[in-house]
Amino acid sequence: MKQIKPEQITAIVDTREQDRLDLSPLQTELGTLETGDYSIRGLEHVVRVERKSLPDLVACVGRERERFDREVQRLLAYPVRVLVVESTWQQIEAHEPATPQWRGQITREQVVGSLLGWQASGLSVHMAGDHERAGQHVARLLFTVAKRRYREFEAFSEVLT
Repeated sequence: MKQIKPEQITAIVDTREQDRLDLSPLQTELGTLETGDYSIRGLEHVVRVERKSLPDLVACVGRERERFDREVQRLLAYPVRVLVVESTWQQIEAHEPATPQWRGQITREQVVGSLLGWQASGLSVHMAGDHERAGQHVARLLFTVAKRRYREFEAFSEVLT
């Protein structure tokens, strides 16, 4: 069975993604994704990844909650759907009021509760720690999805021949 390499995979990066992740060694191209920030060319119907910085996440728990809940509902339509957060559980739980990253009156309990609620609805939540690690993890995730789908296709092709 032929092996695919990360360099053979092209990640789609949504044109609205403002702080793009470094997905090397994957190839990348800009495209319009109706949901999520990242996918794989040819597997857009299979995988979607939504990336959030900590300030973005806090906004999604607070003032942008209704919009983000609709986004979560759209993400749930994909077999592989992941929310990648550029933070850790410990950073969220250590939140102190008036931290610049936290706008408004959102509490750490609300953020943790929202993350757990989204997980309970079927959205995988991955706490990457920071922006650089988020890029590494998303690249690895996308490559893993592509590799598994390729293996499934190869196995199916062998059955047909």
